[in-house]
Amino acid sequence: MRHDLPTPSDTLGADLRALRKTRGMTLSELAERLGRSVGWLSQVERDKSDPSITDLRDIAKALDVSVSILFRHAASPAGEAGYIVRKTARRTIGSNIAGLVEELLSPDLTDDFEMVHSTFQPGSKITETVTRPTQEVGYLVSGRLDIEILGVTHTINPGDSFRIRGEAFRWANPYPDPAVAIWVIAPPVY
Repeated sequence: MRHDLPTPSDTLGADLRALRKTRGMTLSELAERLGRSVGWLSQVERDKSDPSITDLRDIAKALDVSVSILFRHAASPAGEAGYIVRKTARRTIGSNIAGLVEELLSPDLTDDFEMVHSTFQPGSKITETVTRPTQEVGYLVSGRLDIEILGVTHTINPGDSFRIRGEAFRWANPYPDPAVAIWVIAPPVY
């Protein structure tokens, strides 16, 4: 085992710190939005204090993420925490768009990127374009998906990949089968 690598984190605090930093927020700014002290928030980020369910909802809202991303759904076996994500232990993330299910494939949000498993149900779509300060690469595993990047629509088939670098995009699945894609997003946005 290599000991020169940082120890991976499997904590709520590390995920909160990563999300806050990705959004360019200081401890003071987030604490102010939450109506809490900097000391309290610092203790939460260092896993010295456990936030209540209400606190988690407020934090999720302030960071513009789903509350579910802040919960660990299953404990990792000894030696796997921070390294392995079992299919049964994925955390549901993402937006509340009907027909889209997103799961975090990365062990946590502390890396420079995140990996996401997205399932787009038949007939699902987003109508408004999305622009994020990210670089994203997607790979379509199954189904078909229409992705519009900078106003140009592309039909993506299994085995195809695509890249979005901070450009306006939207997607639609007008096809009869679910579309399954793997996305790598940097920096993490969920």
